[in-house]
Amino acid sequence: MPLIDYLANNVHSFIFLTSLLGLIVGSFLNVVIHRLPIMIERDWLRQSREMLDPDGEQPPDTTFNLILPHSHCPHCSTEIKAWQNLPVISFALLRGRCGHCRERISFRYPAVELLTAALSAVVAWQFGFGWEAGAMLVLTWALISLSLIDADTQLLPDVIVLPLLWLGLIVNSFGLFTDLNTALWGAVAGYLSLWLVFWAFKLITGKEGMGYGDFKLLAMLGAWGGWQVLPLTILLSSLVGAILGIIILKTRGQSNATPLPFGPYLAIAGWIALIWGDTITGKYLQIAGF
Repeated sequence: MPLIDYLANNVHSFIFLTSLLGLIVGSFLNVVIHRLPIMIERDWLRQSREMLDPDGEQPPDTTFNLILPHSHCPHCSTEIKAWQNLPVISFALLRGRCGHCRERISFRYPAVELLTAALSAVVAWQFGFGWEAGAMLVLTWALISLSLIDADTQLLPDVIVLPLLWLGLIVNSFGLFTDLNTALWGAVAGYLSLWLVFWAFKLITGKEGMGYGDFKLLAMLGAWGGWQVLPLTILLSSLVGAILGIIILKTRGQSNATPLPFGPYLAIAGWIALIWGDTITGKYLQIAGF
């Protein structure tokens, strides 16, 4: 039996293989999360130098991208061997330490790999083998990257958000999750809803309550699920953001005026709304007696 037919008819095998793929992708996402903000910052610096001193001599650029230089220990700079870079397994074998200098390796690396595997398995279980699962996996991996980059740097890189926005419109041109018209207006409504909140807050308080990356992220989610996913996404993200935000600030001993990234909450809420939005809305209407 061809592999495609086998996976289409054996959901447990598909979930297992998808989770293994998630582990591998999660390892790459660790690289993206760490290196992409540095790449963006270096590009900003280069452009700033060229603008401020267009005739001046620019310092030579060292190669730094998602491939080069090869992964190395942040403490001793020793290049990590292939067997030391196996998702989760290498971390366990090395007991969470560098194989050369024995300094501790952040637990975040296997955590991201396990998270990516778990969410990939949920997508496989929810959608089964098909184009919907494939597209949703790409979106899920992008949302993991965006959430952690925003948590670290308060940036939502256009290089991820904008291609995924267009991809949402493209997949829905084939009616994968909704129709193209609904997806288009979902993108428009997603952007404008937070844009209006931003300007209303700024006019009232004189402060900026969120960044433009949040507008684009909600537009991206609207392009994937249509305008119908937006109310639940905004409601869940606001609720989770308020609760977790207070907990984080109190834990860190920071004031309520300390800015916190909103992107992770939007990503979590949007992912939930895209997968279980109809079920959640249906249960709410049933409980409310509609």
